[in-house]
Amino acid sequence: MQKDFIEKPLKKGQNQYRVIALRWRPRTFKEIVGQDHIVMTLTNAIKMDRVAHAYLFVGPRGTGKTTTARLLAMALNASGGSSVDFNPDDEISCSIAAGSCLDVIEIDGASNNSVEQIRDLREECRYAPVSCKYKIYIIDEVHMLSNAAFNALLKTLEEPPAHVKFIFATTEAHKVLPTITSRCQRFSFRPVPVTILAEKLFEIAKNEGIKISEGALITIAHLACGGVRDAESILDRMVTFCGDEITVEAVNSAYGLADKNTIDSIISSIYYGDYKKLIKISHEISSQNCDMYRVLCDVEVKIHEQLENILDGDGNYPDRMVRILEEIHRSKESVRTGISETINFETTLLKAAERGQSRAIDAIIQDLRALKSGHAENQSAAFDEDFEKKRSRLPSDVQSILKEGFRAQISILKPDE
Repeated sequence: MQKDFIEKPLKKGQNQYRVIALRWRPRTFKEIVGQDHIVMTLTNAIKMDRVAHAYLFVGPRGTGKTTTARLLAMALNASGGSSVDFNPDDEISCSIAAGSCLDVIEIDGASNNSVEQIRDLREECRYAPVSCKYKIYIIDEVHMLSNAAFNALLKTLEEPPAHVKFIFATTEAHKVLPTITSRCQRFSFRPVPVTILAEKLFEIAKNEGIKISEGALITIAHLACGGVRDAESILDRMVTFCGDEITVEAVNSAYGLADKNTIDSIISSIYYGDYKKLIKISHEISSQNCDMYRVLCDVEVKIHEQLENILDGDGNYPDRMVRILEEIHRSKESVRTGISETINFETTLLKAAERGQSRAIDAIIQDLRALKSGHAENQSAAFDEDFEKKRSRLPSDVQSILKEGFRAQISILKPDE
């Protein structure tokens, strides 16, 4: 099991528990997950002695920006000289991790955003580090600095003293002035893929003595939306909720998620245009206190996966699925922000079903032209052949829905004999 960065004596009665996200924070570059491109670049820079004077780390929350900044500070200030393979248990590394190192200064950009505070920082840069090789400034949420503060930092950032390094972190890179960005090496942290997150959670659960199902791991990884910290926080909550055995049903209950069968039923009803069943499912979801916005997101993801499966070759018939996706994407925000969540949820499903039954005018014109030239039967036969090629890529219920819908549209367009 991973050790804490530093052990401190606790007073009697003080809570000794530390959350999983803190106990499992990476202590070396090798433990960072999902950011291999950044780890490789930084470690190569250290090995080749090509470390820049300023870095800008951008990306979603919980993907490792601040953690990577601390590890870079540990590597540069390692005992015996800068090294990728630094000892995370030595005195300097522990002090950096604990935030008590005098030469590694972490600044919250949200609460230290005035020009006066940046001027003080600029004055401090002149002085040599106390016990380390480099004096490193880590500014989190740097986009919160005022324009005046940014401008006050420009000259120092462009030509800092040789012993000073700057590392900026932000979730909103577009708010950072271009003059700042141009003086930094920018690294974009990506959302961590679901499979990698699930593997990390499994490793944590195994070491913590927690029994967790594969479905629960995948569900938690989806909920985290690519954030390692969010995934670990959800796992922590589920341990409190369930104890040492976590099931997918427990995760669904705790976070108001609909199960797989419900999602499949919604999609099937949308494809068939079964409005009555959609309203019934909506009432069931409401009675179960499910998060309706999350349900729509899950429906959207599932339809998108099905769309990807049939986009083989020139993709002649996924237009229904595209229209359904467009409607759900356009309307789902009203579920979260509207006055009546249930009514807006029902309306979104019904509109999606209605869009699925309609057909683009250019496709109708194309079919009419084909019928006029006497090629309707050939078109239907070509569809059958193309459909058979793609059959293995789709669930059987989706196959039948798409095929029946296509035949119905062709039959409507056929002239009376």
